[in-house]
Amino acid sequence: MENNSKPVIAITLGDASGIGSELVAKLLSMNDIGNEAYIVVVGDKWQWEEGKRIAKVTLELPEITSFKDIKNHKICFFELNTLQPHQKEFSVVSKECGESVLNILSFCMDAAINKEVDAICFAPLNKYAMKLGGLQFEDELHYFANYLKVDNYFCEFNTLGNLWTSRISSHIPLKDAHLYLSKERIKEASILIYKALQQAGFKSPRVAVAAFNPHGGEGGTCGTEEIEIIKPAVDEVQKQGYPIKGPFPADTIFLKAKAGEIDAVVTMYHDQGQIAIKLLGFSQGVTIQGGLPIPITTPAHGTAFDIAGQGVANVTPMRNAFDIACVMGKNKLIHI
Repeated sequence: MENNSKPVIAITLGDASGIGSELVAKLLSMNDIGNEAYIVVVGDKWQWEEGKRIAKVTLELPEITSFKDIKNHKICFFELNTLQPHQKEFSVVSKECGESVLNILSFCMDAAINKEVDAICFAPLNKYAMKLGGLQFEDELHYFANYLKVDNYFCEFNTLGNLWTSRISSHIPLKDAHLYLSKERIKEASILIYKALQQAGFKSPRVAVAAFNPHGGEGGTCGTEEIEIIKPAVDEVQKQGYPIKGPFPADTIFLKAKAGEIDAVVTMYHDQGQIAIKLLGFSQGVTIQGGLPIPITTPAHGTAFDIAGQGVANVTPMRNAFDIACVMGKNKLIHI
C-alpha cells in the first residue's frame, strides 16, 4: 500500500440525547478536515441536521447508499433510520437512544469487517442507555471485541497529547482489581500499548509500568504484588526485546510523564490512570479501543447531558480522536 493512501474513517453521531451531533458538525466544519482521510458520517439524518442547527453550521454533505461511493467525496453521509426525533429528549437517558447507538456501531463494524472502512471515530455514547438498549457487556470495548471476534488481550487506552495510558483492569469494582493482577495481563497490556504507539507514529515508545500498592509496596512491607507479579512481568517483556520499565510508584510516575520522560503508563486499575489523565487535561483527552483489528477512537468525556443542545460543547477532544483515527487508520493501510 502506498504511503499517500488516505484511510476511510466512519464517524458516528453518538447518543442523540447528548452533545455528539453538535461535536461532529463542529468537527466537519473545520477547513482542513478531509485532507487526511475520506470521511463518512453514519447515522440518522435528522440527528445530523439537529447537530448542525445547534452548532450553527451550514455544511451540506452528499449522501451515499453504498460504501463503494465513499472515495468520490471528501466527506459524505450514509443515512440509517434507527431513531425518531420524538424518541429522544436532551439530557435524558433512554433505551431508544442506546439501541440506536448499538445499531449504528454494529453497522460500522460490519463495514470494517468487509474492509470498507479503515477506522471508526464515534461521538460520545451513554453506557447506561446502551445497556437499556440491549448491551450485554460491561462496556463498549467488550462489545466491540465480541462483535469482531477478538481472542487476544484488549484494553482501553486513554491519551492526552503524547501521553497514553493502558490498564490491567477496567470497569469493575475496585475491590476486585487485585483479581485481575497477573504476569500475563501485565505483559500483554505493556506489549499492546507499545505496538499501538508505534502504529500511532511513535518511533521508539517509552513505556513504564505502575506499581499496585502505595509507594510501590515499600519493599514488600506494604504489599508483595510488585515483587511477586509486576517486576517479573516487566523482566519478561524486556527479555522479549521491549524496552519497558517499572514498576514505578503510582503516586509519582505521572510526574515523570508530565515532564515528558514517558510516552505511556501501564496502570493496574481504572482510576489509577484516569484521575491523572483527566486532571492533566480533561478537555483534550481521547479514548482508544486497544487490541482490536481496526482503530476505534472517541473523546474521553461523556455525553455531557448538562450542556446538551446548548451549542457550547468543546470540539477539541473530538478533533483529537479523529486525528488519531486518521494516523492509525493510515498506518494500518500501509502495513497491510
